[in-house]
Amino acid sequence: MPPSPPSPSRFPLPLWSCGLILFLAARAPAADQPQWGQRHTRNMVSDETGLPERFDPATGENVKWSAPLGTECYASPVVAGGRVFIGTNNDEPRDPRHRGDRGVLMCLDEADGSLAWQLVVPKLEGDVYLDWPRAGICSPVTVEGDRVYTVTNRDEVVCLDVHGLANGNDGPFRDEGRHMTPQGEPVMEPGPLDADILWLLDLRSAAGVRPHDSAHASILLDGPFLYANTSNGLVAAHDRVDRPEAPSLVAIDKATGRLLAREREGIGPRTFHGTWSSPALGEVAGRRLVFFGGGDGVVHAFEALRPGGDIPDTLRRVWRFDCDPTAPKEDVHRYIRNRRESPSTIQSMPVFCDGRVYVTAGGDIWWGKRKAWLMCIDAAGEGDLTARGPVWSYPLEEHCCSTPAVRDGLVYAADCGGKVHCVDAQTGKPHWVHDAGREIWASTLVADGKVYVGTRRGDLWVLAAGKEKRVLSSIRLDDPIIGTCTVANGTLYVATMKTLYALGRTEPASETTGSTPSP
Repeated sequence: MPPSPPSPSRFPLPLWSCGLILFLAARAPAADQPQWGQRHTRNMVSDETGLPERFDPATGENVKWSAPLGTECYASPVVAGGRVFIGTNNDEPRDPRHRGDRGVLMCLDEADGSLAWQLVVPKLEGDVYLDWPRAGICSPVTVEGDRVYTVTNRDEVVCLDVHGLANGNDGPFRDEGRHMTPQGEPVMEPGPLDADILWLLDLRSAAGVRPHDSAHASILLDGPFLYANTSNGLVAAHDRVDRPEAPSLVAIDKATGRLLAREREGIGPRTFHGTWSSPALGEVAGRRLVFFGGGDGVVHAFEALRPGGDIPDTLRRVWRFDCDPTAPKEDVHRYIRNRRESPSTIQSMPVFCDGRVYVTAGGDIWWGKRKAWLMCIDAAGEGDLTARGPVWSYPLEEHCCSTPAVRDGLVYAADCGGKVHCVDAQTGKPHWVHDAGREIWASTLVADGKVYVGTRRGDLWVLAAGKEKRVLSSIRLDDPIIGTCTVANGTLYVATMKTLYALGRTEPASETTGSTPSP
């Protein structure tokens, strides 16, 4: 008999784990943040300054605006080109034509939070484990110029026009009405508040993927190529991977949406739960590598594709590093529900910094052992690096789905035991541990000498960055914080399950909602 589904409040996504959207195209004091994590490397840091260390939604202190979301938000905001992008559900419809459970990507005006347009996507039909009820769109977007790349709740990679349909349907995809309409219903007529899909790649049909729980991927953009994890995972009974031959990582032509290459490392059969870790990129000894955390608990480094000439259909592995080499490797799903012994998985993103890869790995939050580690790996070398051992390994309190942040020789990471850790980047020795009092799925953001991180109770903690622990503030918000904070153009963005806050140093003001009248 299949296990009872987890409640929506415990929806299994590494996205929350990952929840911070930060990208630094250049080390400048004010900049857009057009993808999750610092460009390529995925490091959760920013050079922005003048950020608030506290705010009060009740009085408007340091609140520029707030915008209502749905009722569940597992994504993290991305900011680019005067727009703020964030995924949510449709429990609070902005467009009365869309009723019922849907995935929604909101595009908001950066100035006031008003709705510019939205992508509305019907749920996958049938098995709820394909597309968990009310989870919405969980993937953060990646923006380049006037193009927005993301993965929908139906496990589709889409390229969107940053302007939506307000400036016309640019194609070549022109079936937006059919795409936004649930199966069996009359096709809807797209309007100016709808998204303009330029191309679409369905990973289920193109790569043979069966998503589990929900699709979550933060697309890595590298020149003409996109890299995305596939969210491939278990069947409803949680006793096997339905599509073990499907790839866990793919490369896509960003201009056309054509599937170019895939990994063929046999990750699928050893995936313990799902494939939710997004890829990172770095240059080691003049060679560009794509780092990927598999659902098998292994960090894989692949040679990045090169523009021009023949593109191989298989990503070439340069090295692998097993984060838990003594864990079970065969018949792994018989350890489901075993909290003492199980395989490990990776639900956060690997971070590349100064020739090293930093990653959190350990037992699955819902089905595996409670052990987890923050690890540092030397990114040089080839082949199987496991036997050489990590540069260092630091034990965490309990399960972890948070991506670490590396700044000024320190690594900051949070875990599901509610602890925030500050560890020396060279030695792995702890400087301090802070008890946030409740489970943390979000990632730490380091900016302006501060560490920002939210908890599932709804507390936003602001800690001083550095070797000495110092609590600057703790703010209780209306709902759990699953995604990671984002900083862009002098503004701090914090998303709870129901509300997106844009924060800066302001005088107390009357409450704003960022709402736009329905069409």
